[in-house]
Amino acid sequence: MKRKILAGLLTCVLLTGCGAVRTEPVDMPLTENETGVRLAYVPLDDRPDNVSRVVYLAESLGYRLEMPEENLYKTWLDHQPAPEGRQCGDPWALCQWVLEQERTGCDHYILSLDQLHSGGLVNSRSETEYRTTLPDGEKIHTGQMLEDLLKTLAGDPSNTVWLLDSVMRLAPTVGYGGGTLEDYNWIRAFGALPRKTLEGDALTLDGIWDSYWWGPNLENLDLQAREQMGESAGSFETLITNMEARERKLLFSDGVQKLLAQPGYENFRLLIGIDDSSAEECIQKNEIAYLRQGLRVDADGKPLDWLLSGVDDLAFKAVARLYLDEIDWQGAEVSVRYFGGSENEPACAYDFQPLTEIVAEHCAFFDLTEAENAAMDVLVLTQPADETQKASYYKQLMEALKASREAHRPVTLIDAGNGLYGTEFHGALTKETELGYLVSYAGFLDMAIVTGTAFSHGVARLAVLQRGGGNDSMERSFAKTLADSIIKDFCYKNIVRNDLLAYVRSDLNGSPDNFWDPQIDLEALQSRLGSGMDKASASVVKNLERSNLLTSLKPSDDSAASWTERGWGGLELRGYTFPWDRAFEIDMEIYLGDFSDPHKNVLGIYYQ
Repeated sequence: MKRKILAGLLTCVLLTGCGAVRTEPVDMPLTENETGVRLAYVPLDDRPDNVSRVVYLAESLGYRLEMPEENLYKTWLDHQPAPEGRQCGDPWALCQWVLEQERTGCDHYILSLDQLHSGGLVNSRSETEYRTTLPDGEKIHTGQMLEDLLKTLAGDPSNTVWLLDSVMRLAPTVGYGGGTLEDYNWIRAFGALPRKTLEGDALTLDGIWDSYWWGPNLENLDLQAREQMGESAGSFETLITNMEARERKLLFSDGVQKLLAQPGYENFRLLIGIDDSSAEECIQKNEIAYLRQGLRVDADGKPLDWLLSGVDDLAFKAVARLYLDEIDWQGAEVSVRYFGGSENEPACAYDFQPLTEIVAEHCAFFDLTEAENAAMDVLVLTQPADETQKASYYKQLMEALKASREAHRPVTLIDAGNGLYGTEFHGALTKETELGYLVSYAGFLDMAIVTGTAFSHGVARLAVLQRGGGNDSMERSFAKTLADSIIKDFCYKNIVRNDLLAYVRSDLNGSPDNFWDPQIDLEALQSRLGSGMDKASASVVKNLERSNLLTSLKPSDDSAASWTERGWGGLELRGYTFPWDRAFEIDMEIYLGDFSDPHKNVLGIYYQ
């Protein structure tokens, strides 16, 4: 009866013109900002977190992101139609592209070193060659090529340059360069074994390379791993190749740090991410300690370089921190609240720190101080400490979200449940909360990456709001990055992807990890993706269209309130694609209608 009464009231409201007003989406799917500050960007690779979502974030902050042609930074898995058999980016061509940006007056740069020395993240895990082939067939030492590029950029004191680097994960990529799942499991097991802790004069490159093979008490780790793996252990030659790639990668990272330590690089920033790790004292342990000792600080002790968990969020962090530095950000207070009871543990098998430590590191990176009465609320759903209390955990979070909404405080929401809440949590959020009010949401990838992604977007948005908001192009780009994150996590990750995994295996007789091994009917798969996403996203799109967007934390001219809101317009999704031709993730085009006056909230039920 209560539902019927509420439905009747809502119908009356809609008939009197007080309900949500949908504006028609317009044909501007990606880049809209043609007047922003020019920012030259060499991506880690061509996945959405390194391309389209970086575009959205940058444009929401007033930058105009410029990138080289996709083929120059793209990754192809085995058997995919790569040009001339090349599976990775082209470091030499990318260096020439950066130099062209410098010649034409650009003075803002974000450059992925893994792309510039190896052709992308995946290839950096297996590359053992130290020389780069030039168009005329000659070869140049990759380290020298990078040094020449950075010296050129350092020659212009007006340049601001962010360099993105990584600590290599424990194992190479399955389905790339002939790598198999057996190779991955074998090398990861070897990499996860404890190493001797190197300190003081013993913490050298030679010492680290030696520690790859020996345990704390000089145990032969190859033999130890073989005892653990039994018949599934891989070949010694495969292991040797991976260790050579690790040596090469660390040597390049060391060379960059030594170069930046010289005078003239004060306007450079180095941000190093720790790729998939392990809670054990693994092969990364001494590499991390070595790179930490090379991080620079300025004369006042303020960091110039950072080393944090997460790699696929590096560009987000760099864009956000670049913006904060340019507006002379003085930091902010945030309230961080956990729901689920597992915040003092690693949030997934690929983290080496408890979730609270990862959050604390990112707070320090963005000059955030934790406090109860804060400028922004950060709500984190952890893995459930008690499986029987899952609903109680996320309902508590939702009550906190609603309280923040009523108080007009910006909210960053992090789903660190690692999939253990299924679709129930997302379904409840869609039915009972205003998703479009959030300033940031993340939950799709590994938890270290999720944390960095959420904080990057949330803090950047907070800074814009505190400055009175952005222009229409900036606001539209912000709305797109929020919609992108929510829809991919709520709709694709937990609903459509599961259907596609079964469809590819059972109906198309293929592999969801690579649609070309064996080759499957891509047209049929694309059709299945489109129909699945249209159905799964309908309620989320409806929620966003009826949400209000927080656009300023300064009062408007005609209001005594200390905030300003606008209504979301129409939202339409088109052009679904599979980056890397695998089912792991999708990309899509997002079309938005014009913003409207704030939507009316009647008895809290207009969302649905």
